[in-house]
Amino acid sequence: MAELIGPRLYSCCNCRNHVSLHDDIISKAFQGKNGRAFLFSHAMNVVTGPKEDRHLLTGLHTVADVYCGDCREVLGWKYERAYDASQKYKEGKFILEKSKIVKENW
Repeated sequence: MAELIGPRLYSCCNCRNHVSLHDDIISKAFQGKNGRAFLFSHAMNVVTGPKEDRHLLTGLHTVADVYCGDCREVLGWKYERAYDASQKYKEGKFILEKSKIVKENW
């Protein structure tokens, strides 16, 4: 009998709560607070903190920190607003730091 293999996904490094699908990665070329980060189109089982303006490498953005829905580990942030027209594609997307997520079903 063949093993059923589910979708490749990423989980919280702390509690293994599923937080995003591999298929939702837009880019792996982002910088987080603690090193490399991935830009995702969607995230699941997360909660967002209050919105705040931050000066990031690509300019001023309104962002909200993203926390694991189970253990509340900070995983990254969500882009709420980009002030520069060339950065508008990030709005509504999620940054998850590579050091805060682990691969599942690979």
